[in-house]
Amino acid sequence: MSEDLNTISKILSFVLRHQPENIGLILDAQGWASVEDLIAKANQHGQHLTRELVVQVVAQNDKQRFSLSADGLKIRANQGHSLKVDLALTEKCPPEILYHGTASRFLDSILVEGLKPQARQHVHLSQDEETAIKVGQRHGKPVVLKIAALQMMRSGHCFYLSENQVWLTERVPVDYLTVLNNSR
Repeated sequence: MSEDLNTISKILSFVLRHQPENIGLILDAQGWASVEDLIAKANQHGQHLTRELVVQVVAQNDKQRFSLSADGLKIRANQGHSLKVDLALTEKCPPEILYHGTASRFLDSILVEGLKPQARQHVHLSQDEETAIKVGQRHGKPVVLKIAALQMMRSGHCFYLSENQVWLTERVPVDYLTVLNNSR
């Protein structure tokens, strides 16, 4: 994705996941916003946005962070919200093992409290170590945690799979975590 599209992706993430009110945008209960409203309000706030750019960002975002409605009139973030939205996710049976990438500076707290969603609605989990490492690198020196997801589910924890293939759960207790790499 080009630098311009990356910048637009960051703006969309901020507005659709965290602060729609920053540009006066209103999301419905499921996190959808009118594409036309998004474009108009972003342009009113100094961001050059067109329908073509929005469609291009949705199509080319490597993490598939956004979805357009079937009719193309609405847009939303697929996960990662810090505001409460109902993504209408259905429970799914996870694979036996999932992974979570974090920064080493958070490890001591995680080993005491488990994984919590912090400012988001869910804890985000990856299907592979490589993705978890990339996620952890965004926050500092990466550490990968192995999650006994199937065992968690069998103990009553719910899992969801977002449209962009990120596994979500409300929290991960310490008992289900294993540190894969820890070179702090």
